[in-house]
Amino acid sequence: MINIHIRKIAGELKLQTGQVTATVQLLDDGATVPFIARYRKEATGTLDEVQITAIRDRIGQLRDLDKRREAILKSLEERGLLTDELKAKIDAAETMAVLEDIYLPFRPKRRTRATIAKERGLEPLAELIFAQDDIDLLKEAEVFVDPEKEVPDIESALAGARDIIAEWISEDADARAKTRALFADQGVVYCRVNEGKEVEGAKFADYFDWHEPLAKAPSHRILAIRRGETEGILSFGIEVPEEDALAILYTMFIIADNYAAGQVRLAIEDGYKRLLAPSMETEMRADSRHRADDVAIKVFADNLRELLMAPPLGQKAILGIDPGYRTGCKAVCLDRQGQLLHHVVIYPHDEEERRKEAGKVIRDLYRRFKIEVIAIGNGTAGRETEAFVRELNLPSDVLVEMVNESGASVYSASEAAREEFPDHDLTVRGAVSIGRRLMDPLAELVKIEPKAIGVGQYQHDVDQTALKQALDDTVISCVNAVGVEINTASKQLLTYVSGLGPALAQNIIDYRNEHGPFKSREGFRKVPRLGPKAFEQAAGFLRIADASNPLDHSAVHPESYHVVETMAADLGCTVADLMADDGLRKKIKLQDYVAGPVGLPTLYDIMAELARPGRDPRPKYEPFHFDDSVHTMEDVRPGMRLPGIVTNVTAFGAFVDIGVHQEGLVHLSQLADKYIKNASDVVKVHQRVMVTVLDVDLERKRIALSLRTNPRVK
Repeated sequence: MINIHIRKIAGELKLQTGQVTATVQLLDDGATVPFIARYRKEATGTLDEVQITAIRDRIGQLRDLDKRREAILKSLEERGLLTDELKAKIDAAETMAVLEDIYLPFRPKRRTRATIAKERGLEPLAELIFAQDDIDLLKEAEVFVDPEKEVPDIESALAGARDIIAEWISEDADARAKTRALFADQGVVYCRVNEGKEVEGAKFADYFDWHEPLAKAPSHRILAIRRGETEGILSFGIEVPEEDALAILYTMFIIADNYAAGQVRLAIEDGYKRLLAPSMETEMRADSRHRADDVAIKVFADNLRELLMAPPLGQKAILGIDPGYRTGCKAVCLDRQGQLLHHVVIYPHDEEERRKEAGKVIRDLYRRFKIEVIAIGNGTAGRETEAFVRELNLPSDVLVEMVNESGASVYSASEAAREEFPDHDLTVRGAVSIGRRLMDPLAELVKIEPKAIGVGQYQHDVDQTALKQALDDTVISCVNAVGVEINTASKQLLTYVSGLGPALAQNIIDYRNEHGPFKSREGFRKVPRLGPKAFEQAAGFLRIADASNPLDHSAVHPESYHVVETMAADLGCTVADLMADDGLRKKIKLQDYVAGPVGLPTLYDIMAELARPGRDPRPKYEPFHFDDSVHTMEDVRPGMRLPGIVTNVTAFGAFVDIGVHQEGLVHLSQLADKYIKNASDVVKVHQRVMVTVLDVDLERKRIALSLRTNPRVK
């Protein structure tokens, strides 16, 4: 089947078969998506990560289909049911739905009305009726009357035969395909509130009496009503016009105009209502969920990518503060490498004497640890703590920044945090995470389970396996795009490097602790259990800042070092000279170095790396400050123009933090002056925006915002 699959994938993704073949082979050989995209461009024809991931996922689906096909063929053969015609149909099935439709009549099943009727000897009568010949059907049916078999009269015989016909029709592959198409095209989702659940389920009020064409229902609404159903608040179903469905079946199965045809009509109506419609509804519910899951997972993954690739502040001496009222604010001092130097609790929101003491402590910490930046969590008391710090009149070059602390509490209680800070409590760990998150969001956020970061919608309702795969793919992509400094990276960060994983990451940490910092990439080979394949996959993404070979701090893969060395030798200079001198690089004719697996795509990448070795693809950090006039929802008024940070992008709009402990919503209709279909086309997570306040609902804690030029303010 492999060649068929290659052609199919190539056609679906509009790629060359050679590109798909090479990619599948590399994947099967254990290559990772980032490695293939970065270092095997000649083999794949420069496919990017999105295309490679699509190939990986699709070949997996097709192979799963093959496994199911083999299982079905084996089952049929063992039971003596496999014919050449049936095998041909099974071999030709291109989707799981078609394959299961073909197999449905032969699947071992529980006792049904049809199987009971067959046990009573009524299948010959069903076949006679289904043929719809001009016969005296009542007379023929009389032969099957047998009280001992619980067929007391002619009507019982006909009813049993109809049960058999109803099942035949409901299991007919063509009938199912046409009915499925009808449900997909004309299905309507109906949703109602369960009796007595109106008050308890007030948050689902929009769906108490709601209907919408299934094909147009957006993912967030499907997920919302599914959650309402799970919580026992809502009931929903998917229906099509019954007369349209029956018309399709009448056309397919009624071939005469006589008494027998009338019996077939009755069987069709019963089979549709009792068997086929419920089956199709179940399929459509599952299909709509899969589609809604796919959209929600993509939104989550896109948001996560933006958050992970947020600008890093870089190495600074930081005072991290996890704010609080009653329990005080936990303050930690971190050196430029993010190491914890000191921690203390201050009470800036208590009585005046404690406020003065808190100010004295912060000034002392500033002088003592040469603090360059103060990072404050944006949770409870965050804005108030920020205002307090700004009132201390610290030197103007001390940056005061609010940090999104979503997920910090998850990290604080995690095994990673306990390993890193076994002698400190949750509050210290949380403050450290806040400070480090400003230094390098990616390095810190990889320590937190992605779905705990809070940039998705309905993340607990979607397929968790698919969600994990998508989020892991995103983290891996981001980590390898940035590259990892092997001598300072945490185990969690190393885990996501191409070709490594948790075990090898720990081995690297252990080797580093025992033997000291790595001096060269070649030194990686000495790490226990890190074999040639893992080295090949990982080496290009690992960096050594002060290595004797300058290429060890670049994204040039060791397998290509000889190319750069040849270039330098041809110019009569060193590799370091080549990297430092743009004039030397301009003398290189890339075509002269095309050889074997090294083609122009790789050579262009090498030249880009020589110009900017180890370049961080993330944007430059820019300070941000909320409006000082608003600290709580009560301070917000319609018509205000306020700076904010996008914290979450969903299918229905974007949430924006304006610094009042309650995010506002910019509905899809308010994101731009013109119609847009996707919020992600306009804004990204962590983007800085200027919003207009449309409405403030203090009772429901809702803030409506707009990004339009001249929005209508309520």
